[in-house]
Amino acid sequence: MNKLEQQSEVLDRLGSIRSEIRNEYAQQHRKPWVIGFSAGKDSSVLLHIVIDALLTVAPEDRTRDIYVLSNDTLVESPVYQSWVDDSLDNIRQGMAILGLPVKVIKTSPEENTSFWVNLIGRGYPAPSRGFRWCTDRMKIRPTTRFIKEKVSEAGEVILLLGVRKDESAVRAARIDAYSKKSEDGRLHPHPDLRGCLIFRPIMDLSTDDIWSFLAESQPPWGGDYRQLIAMYRNANGGECPFLIDPDDAPSCGTTSARFGCWTCTVVEKDNSLAGLIDAGFKNLAPLASFRDRLKDVSNKPEYRSKIRRDGSPGLGPLTMDARRMLLAELLSIQEETGLSLISTQEIRLIRDQWEQDASDAVIRDARRVTSFVLKEATS
Repeated sequence: MNKLEQQSEVLDRLGSIRSEIRNEYAQQHRKPWVIGFSAGKDSSVLLHIVIDALLTVAPEDRTRDIYVLSNDTLVESPVYQSWVDDSLDNIRQGMAILGLPVKVIKTSPEENTSFWVNLIGRGYPAPSRGFRWCTDRMKIRPTTRFIKEKVSEAGEVILLLGVRKDESAVRAARIDAYSKKSEDGRLHPHPDLRGCLIFRPIMDLSTDDIWSFLAESQPPWGGDYRQLIAMYRNANGGECPFLIDPDDAPSCGTTSARFGCWTCTVVEKDNSLAGLIDAGFKNLAPLASFRDRLKDVSNKPEYRSKIRRDGSPGLGPLTMDARRMLLAELLSIQEETGLSLISTQEIRLIRDQWEQDASDAVIRDARRVTSFVLKEATS
């Protein structure tokens, strides 16, 4: 097959996807659409095609609400999050100019459950493959909270995801399994979110299709994809996906280079962060070192309590000295780099948690002493 024939096939596939999206939008119900958007290559292509399809609908028929939903874990790679925020601003402005019923929403974890409040405040050890506490709290809960709100308002919502079979054999098998549960081959219920229907319009596009589309297209909301392509080239990576399903969590923190949390200690080495540093973002170097520091401190028994949070013996949370040390180092890096790494509110919540933990420790010690005295008195 020559290049022209390949291009023709890609155009045919894209045309079919647009038609399918337009057909679904035209269905006689008012279920809102939620588009999972990470601003990476796949979700950008998905949103682009959705907007292209929507522009072919008569203005008076554009009655369905559409939400572009992005999640900020508050510890995203600063370079990538800056790109995401700029993209969201451009989309907001573009949708207003185009007169489309599209709202841009950015979710984030509640500050009391943020990465730093959990790690430095509560003393959680750095996430690992055996204890991946971060994904649910920072990615899944914030997005599912928004989706549940829309389900409560509308009864059902349709969630559009930019996942593709070409990403991995495991992903392809899961998509095929879900498709078999679909009544029309298009929508299927989310396994855990009642009232949420999943729609995967670009699942059959290849990675080459995605890159070809981005290289040859300009987003309908304005601008271009050159910076996105350059970031992938610099970091040799991909975006951590939009997540609402715990079964997808392993794709967050894989060994491949991915844009995501700069604090990610699940991976042995953050290749995307290293790639950005090599590409000239030297102010990220202290972040890479501190990420390794989090892992090292968490793995050393001398920095861990010998009592778990439930009061039982065993390797427990980070000691108070370790937490104070890490906060001081983080604040030093924030001052050195000029990057916003932790908020004032998070620092306040961390110190509140320290006071609570100190009070709980006193109570536990008092109970142990009382128990010992009573035991001695009755022996």
